[in-house]
Amino acid sequence: MSNTTRALKFIEHWNNRDIDGIMDSMTDDCFYHNIPMDPQRGKDEIRPSLEAFIQMASNIEWIVHNIAENSDGIVLTERTDRFEINGQWMDILVMGVMEFKDGLICNWRDYFDMKAYEQETARVLG
Repeated sequence: MSNTTRALKFIEHWNNRDIDGIMDSMTDDCFYHNIPMDPQRGKDEIRPSLEAFIQMASNIEWIVHNIAENSDGIVLTERTDRFEINGQWMDILVMGVMEFKDGLICNWRDYFDMKAYEQETARVLG
C-alpha cells in the first residue's frame, strides 16, 4: 500500500468521525503540529485535541484538492477541512504534510490561516 493510500484512508477516518481509526493510523510517538498552534507529541497528548474537533462537529468532510507523494514517501495534501457545527459548515483551507514509519503517520503537520479559522469558528458558534 502506498503512503498516498494510507493518507486517504486517514482522511476517510476523519470523514467518518472515527477517532480510533485516526489514532490507529499514527505511531505511538507521533509528532503533530497544527500550525500555528502548539505542537503535540504522542497519542496521549494528541488524542484529546482531535476528539474535541470530532465531538463539536455533527459532520466532517475533508475534501482533498491535490495530493502528492515524493520518493521518500512523504505525502502532501491540499485540502478544505469542513466541520458542521450548529447546523452550519465551517471551511478551513489546509496544506498538510504526513511522514510515515512502518506504514503509520509519525510526523504530521497541517498549515492553515488562524485568522480565517477564528472567523469561521465565531460565525458557526454565534
